[in-house]
Amino acid sequence: MTEPAQQSRLALTPGEPAGIGPDLVIELAADGRLPDNVVVVADPELLAQRARALGRRVSFSDHNAPPPSADGSICISPVPLQAPAHCGQLDPANAGYVLATLDTASEGCLDGRFTGMVTGPVNKAIINEAGIRFSGHTEYLAQRCHVERTVMLLTDGNLRVALATTHLPLRAVADAIDTDCLETTLRILHDDLQRHFGLAQPRILVLGLNPHAGESGHLGREEIDIIAPVVNRLAAHGWSLHGPVPADTAFTADMRQRYDAVLAMYHDQGLPVLKAGGFGHTVNVTLGLPIIRTSVDHGTALDLAGSGRADSGSLLCAIETAQAMAARARLS
Repeated sequence: MTEPAQQSRLALTPGEPAGIGPDLVIELAADGRLPDNVVVVADPELLAQRARALGRRVSFSDHNAPPPSADGSICISPVPLQAPAHCGQLDPANAGYVLATLDTASEGCLDGRFTGMVTGPVNKAIINEAGIRFSGHTEYLAQRCHVERTVMLLTDGNLRVALATTHLPLRAVADAIDTDCLETTLRILHDDLQRHFGLAQPRILVLGLNPHAGESGHLGREEIDIIAPVVNRLAAHGWSLHGPVPADTAFTADMRQRYDAVLAMYHDQGLPVLKAGGFGHTVNVTLGLPIIRTSVDHGTALDLAGSGRADSGSLLCAIETAQAMAARARLS
């Protein structure tokens, strides 16, 4: 078991109970790679059942007790399932359970019991099927924290990609990008790169929305009317910003070395590049919240649940990133 390093506790929500989230927790704990300061917010019987299915041995300790010291120990904050969970079989009856784990973890962060939260993958469709409007962790936690605007950032430890818009249909993206939205996004990105990543003067590359960044207005005017004016205005205040630039040349080796983060205009403009090189070791970070939140870079992988073939690398990276952010917050 790894050393706690005198750190305050992090909450971990495994996510969809029929997916691989519980598997990842079991594998990390059984291998002695789950840090002692992590409190898993979940149904302990779900984890016990999954451990038996995987042939792994784990034990549980209450989150109010001293941290466990033996390999295989899981510090648990119990939240009961609302229906039995079976590997690979989604059940809308457990949508409320998934959200209850998020509520418990986020409330603990807001009241100071946890220094941050790490989230496993959820299935948005099954939560919506249960009659609960849910577009993703990022939006849900923003509402829970009473924050109007957040920014999704993914990082593989080298490349950082933030998004001006998140889970929107492509036809809605252009209408969602206006001057206020873009400036707010850049301010959150700039401030949290300083606060959470220790970058005194973040170097940010801003992508255009259209092919060839609009081709001087021939392929769209968003770059001329919205993106360039915002970038120029903030750069005039001493920020290190460059753009808008065409997305198809923004991720060359030279460009990646020159900038600390890239702001993409929409989800599939920036994330495929990052995940192509770092999938399985990429971390999702929510910026703009009053709490620390990191997450895995993958989905629920229902077909792998209970198989023992799930890769816990992204979850471990998410835990380590949250720990580093929390440590930096204590020093600031």
